[in-house]
Amino acid sequence: MRLLLPFLFTSLVSAADWSEFRGPDRQGHAPVTGLPTEWSPSVNKNILWKAAVPGIGWSSPLAIGERIYLTTAVPQGGEEKPVVERSLRVLCLQASDGKILWDKEVFPQTQDAPAIHKKNSHASPTPVFENGHLYVHFGHQGTACLDAAEGAVIWTTRDFAYKPVHGNGGSPVIEGDLLIFNADAETDPTVIALDKATGQQRWKFPRVSKAKNKFSFSTPLVIEMKGRRQLITPGSGVVNALDPLTGTEIWKARYDQGYSVVPRPIFAHGMIYLSTGYNKPLALAIRADGTGDVTDTHIAWTIDKFVPHNPSMVVIGDEVYFVADNGVLTCADAHTGTVHYQERCTGPISASLLHADGRLYLQDEKGLGVVVQPGKTFRILAKNDLAERSLASYAVIENDFLIRTESHLWRIGVK
Repeated sequence: MRLLLPFLFTSLVSAADWSEFRGPDRQGHAPVTGLPTEWSPSVNKNILWKAAVPGIGWSSPLAIGERIYLTTAVPQGGEEKPVVERSLRVLCLQASDGKILWDKEVFPQTQDAPAIHKKNSHASPTPVFENGHLYVHFGHQGTACLDAAEGAVIWTTRDFAYKPVHGNGGSPVIEGDLLIFNADAETDPTVIALDKATGQQRWKFPRVSKAKNKFSFSTPLVIEMKGRRQLITPGSGVVNALDPLTGTEIWKARYDQGYSVVPRPIFAHGMIYLSTGYNKPLALAIRADGTGDVTDTHIAWTIDKFVPHNPSMVVIGDEVYFVADNGVLTCADAHTGTVHYQERCTGPISASLLHADGRLYLQDEKGLGVVVQPGKTFRILAKNDLAERSLASYAVIENDFLIRTESHLWRIGVK
């Protein structure tokens, strides 16, 4: 039997830490080996521990040293109903056994909170960790900075409330001394940058498009193109590339009426890969070296079948992979968009793809984990059923997975 290390808290992010949504490179790659391909709770195969998590939330876990962080929304005084009051909280768990070390309320949520989509939660954005600080974001409900060691609140703000549709979604990103997030509301969508030390606004970018439905839920991605940093931020009808320090637009590409954009964009081969949202999503590859409106000049290719509404993509070598919400997995040439295959892989799925240890991992909404061999030929290596609803994306800790299901957090590793 493998032994887990005793508790140890690390205040700085290491290369092995899972410090934000989609991991250290923000694009779904885990630089580890030795991950399991098979697990099963029914025969206790490679299940290191299973910990009950109070409340409901679809944020992904963070793994920093020997601590794990989660956000959750805990119903107060009754069952989970649209009108029930909730406590928006942060949990810190011990990585060796899943024991809760501290449990901190950040915001109370009252009965007048807007309704959410049936696949959403009141705690869907994933936190960000940096230098001993934990930045948590509940969308229109507020943003906060906590001391990661004990959970003490450093600052909170609810100054950037907006009228959402279907609740909150997108996660924040850190760039320099800024904490940046999308606030794609029903009306007047914006991108907002806060001073990460104080929570005060540093800049706000008004997102303008011709999309009738303005609401979206994507997470920005910071890239570097020809020595210049760009904040890539998709919203309804348009993706904007901004100077992350000032909020000034560098370029934009339009996609008409696409709305409720969820997947986080990815960057490889000098191009941005993204999905354009409802009603019928397109997969776009956009060269990132333009200025101004690049709609007619820099879209390298488009795919219009089996494109995700929710799961984020991943590029492995010269191939891009994405899974539609109905479970059909696509492998295409990342340079040209030529489709190598489109095959049924999972059931309905919302979680983003993970590439790790030379394999592709998918987690569907019923708790089925599917392991696929990357390459131009479709090949499933294993299927592993946790038998509990799951919409959160994978996290990786050491050589193990952290998988959040509706009521539990699982640590899965080779025993």
